[in-house]
Amino acid sequence: MIYLDHNATTPPAPEVVEAMNVSLTRDWGNPSSLHACGQQARAARESARRSLAALVHADPSSVLFTSGATEATSQLLLGPLLKPDQAPRHLIVSAIEHPCVLEPARILESRGWRVTRVGADRDGRIDPQAVADAICPDTALISVMLANNDTGVIQPLREIAARARQRRVPVHTDAVQAVGRIPVDFAALGVDYLTLSAHKFYGPKGVGALVARDVAALSPLLFGGSQERSLRAGTENLPGICGLGAAAGLASRALAGDAARIAALRDRLQAGLLAAFPDARVNGGAAPRLPNTLNITFPGIDAVTAVMNLDIADIAAATTSACSTAARQPPSVLTAMGLTPELALASLRFSLGRANTGAEIDHVIATLTQLIPQLRA
Repeated sequence: MIYLDHNATTPPAPEVVEAMNVSLTRDWGNPSSLHACGQQARAARESARRSLAALVHADPSSVLFTSGATEATSQLLLGPLLKPDQAPRHLIVSAIEHPCVLEPARILESRGWRVTRVGADRDGRIDPQAVADAICPDTALISVMLANNDTGVIQPLREIAARARQRRVPVHTDAVQAVGRIPVDFAALGVDYLTLSAHKFYGPKGVGALVARDVAALSPLLFGGSQERSLRAGTENLPGICGLGAAAGLASRALAGDAARIAALRDRLQAGLLAAFPDARVNGGAAPRLPNTLNITFPGIDAVTAVMNLDIADIAAATTSACSTAARQPPSVLTAMGLTPELALASLRFSLGRANTGAEIDHVIATLTQLIPQLRA
């Protein structure tokens, strides 16, 4: 199969599988145990923490391991609901966030919070000034993703964080699609919280992290143990954490070379499809994008039918976030950018990865050159 759905998940790298195997067969102790077996497991966990911290340029003490970015984001956004003395406040999110941000925002809204959803421009970018203008005296948090899962558009987080800092409002960024694909510097971004998932950069599913400038400001979402400084109860998923550490180390070494090669393949795919279909539209094409992502609209097709036909041809692509596929609704990111529902439902997402080749890209172009006219007919 030609796999072009890396924004949904990536295949675990061999180094990751090996690290997890070592954890399962050698370092299998409980990291909370005081004996040698437990301390060996603890050392493996802390080595993974250091590797991840190095990848995102953060202090290891700021890294809190979770089951993934969804849990990490819920812990951050819904934590205030666990404080009985916390009065409803104000939250700012962008309109193009992943459901892991938008759903907690909806829950907060149902509990009396005010939520401002800042729109995107035609290229899928959030205006830092629009975010700053939405800040109120009771704004508790701003959440804007670093790179969009559907379009790959990279947001101006430094500018957003700088304006928020002037008003003393903390900023969270969902960096799931960015970590391991572009350089991510937690300190330089100026954000207060960053969330990520391992399986987006060749690590295992079911593990991620919340990186916090001030860990003491966090509230636990899970209770019952003192793990992760009493902020994430439960025996750690040590094989997953070790896999995350291995994926982070691999990304640190390979990121620059991967990004340049994959961007060239993405541009090759884009150029070939636009040459074949001049009426096609690249969504977010005028903005800075992740090197691996192409979101393109072919007017007159049904994207779900296209994905099914591509699957029959042994090509894996997508219409939108895997978390939203079953809804069969127009991708909210695209409608927020001004596309009509009809055009949004005619859009395909191709997200490339390390293993893709030029021959594969040429085959995909040839396949779509035949398929699109059939779908339009």
